[in-house]
Amino acid sequence: MPHLQAFTRNRCTTVEKLGDQAMRSTCRLQDNLVDLMVSLEVSLPGLEISAVSCEARRAAPPLPADAAQRLNKVLGVRVGSGMLKIIEGLVGQEEAYAELSFMVEECCHGLILSLTKQELQKAPREPADSKAHFAGMVQRNTRLINRCAAFAVGSSLVEGLEPPE
Repeated sequence: MPHLQAFTRNRCTTVEKLGDQAMRSTCRLQDNLVDLMVSLEVSLPGLEISAVSCEARRAAPPLPADAAQRLNKVLGVRVGSGMLKIIEGLVGQEEAYAELSFMVEECCHGLILSLTKQELQKAPREPADSKAHFAGMVQRNTRLINRCAAFAVGSSLVEGLEPPE
């Protein structure tokens, strides 16, 4: 069936602790045209970006020559509220840089969610009680909105809440 075209895409974000003072978050994107990996290292407890790297095993079209320089602009940025606008302002929103900006943002979201793990584990076992627990958690920290499927707009956990600017 050579007349049928196939396209697959996989995006994965992982977070690992690097001792007591640092964490690394890596976002990898693989599809038929692209195999990119962006990694951030942050210092704890302030979540300040201390290292950033990008590996392009395959990219069509190729990444711009200044992609690494653009990514280095996020060094020193703190992961937290307002980071999307900061990342887009530093890395760029132009088509050539949009995917890199998105991957840096995904790394940041991964860090936020991993640090929320202890709170998630405190949830009651009963579904009605756990829903109230998670909804309260999101109300206290609206940065969680749209950070994963459970906290996506349209989910009952975030009903009536607006994501922060």
